[in-house]
Amino acid sequence: MTQTNDSPSIKAKKAAALKAVEFVQDQMIIGLGTGSTIAYFIEALGKRCQAGLKITAIASSERSMRQARLVGIPIVDSDTILELDLTIDGADEIDPLKQMIKGGGGALLREKLIASASKEMIVVIDETKLVNKLGKFPVATEISIFTFRHIVKKLKDHGYCGSLRVNQDQSLYRTDNGNYIFDICFPEPIDNPIFEHNRLKSFAGVLETGLFFNLAGRVIIGYQNGMTKIVA
Repeated sequence: MTQTNDSPSIKAKKAAALKAVEFVQDQMIIGLGTGSTIAYFIEALGKRCQAGLKITAIASSERSMRQARLVGIPIVDSDTILELDLTIDGADEIDPLKQMIKGGGGALLREKLIASASKEMIVVIDETKLVNKLGKFPVATEISIFTFRHIVKKLKDHGYCGSLRVNQDQSLYRTDNGNYIFDICFPEPIDNPIFEHNRLKSFAGVLETGLFFNLAGRVIIGYQNGMTKIVA
């Protein structure tokens, strides 16, 4: 993981990811998040596993699972685990209360399930993800494919502006669970993320939102100069 030609942004992500690896200990059951920063974490964790670290892991996405297996991290079926020791995941935004927007990578439902099943969730970010209030980044909302157009209409009728996520070929994006994502754009910063989450979840067909709260433990912040800071 040479940093010789890395951009400042990549240098920040790698610094945070490498610091996170230090918290993984022998015999732990680890939850693997999804995203660009977590890809660096998985790469570094794989090197530790190749050097003799004994862990098992659950991945929050097919993408992270494939990468983990490729670098030698043992992956187990989620149905075999009652509790995880530690989850390492990123965030699209995080505020001073450690409330987050996640889901840019499309794995919000599994990410939230894994984090909820963990003794601790360590959030790994670069400095650009720090915000005073959430809401500049769209809030991913996972919705059922069954009557999905009605679900979207209902959300729009109640003031939620956004669009269904699409692939590069403009086909509708499908999550690993087989659902669609409606990305909601808030016109102003979100004053009460918990209220918005609960309101969205009250609509039939809304399976999960990318608003995360009461889950983050320590936060590892990577900076463009290669330094890191840990917020307990």
